[in-house]
Order: sequence, then structure tokens, then C-alpha cells
Amino acid sequence: MARICAVCSKRPQVGMSVSNANNRTKKWVYPNVHAMRFTVVGAAKKTVQRGKVCTKCVKAGKVQKVI
Repeated sequence: MARICAVCSKRPQVGMSVSNANNRTKKWVYPNVHAMRFTVVGAAKKTVQRGKVCTKCVKAGKVQKVI
């Protein structure tokens, strides 16, 4: 599985690091995802799923962690 959130589909972003001499190199910014078991809040059927979820979805209450 890649570094993609299962709820909001947040994925790595690419950008450029620019030095004072205007040299450009690629840099990657990865979302803070954690592999966990969860249920989607507000869904009609409460099923336990397994996947990678970003911490913003957990803090926002979009998913509930299953222990």
C-alpha cells in the first residue's frame, strides 16, 4: 500500500527546493498516515476496515479507531 489516506485520498506532493543560487531540486512532502483498523463515522453500515488513515481525518472525527 502506498502513502495514501484511505478516507480523504491525501497523497504525497512534489515541490522544489530553491537555493540562493536558484538551483532547484525536487522534494517530496508526505502526509502523516498510520496503518490502523477503523470504522467510518456516519456510514449506514458500521464495518471494520483496515488501511492507512491520515491524522487529520482521525482528529476531525471522520473515522473512529477500533482497538
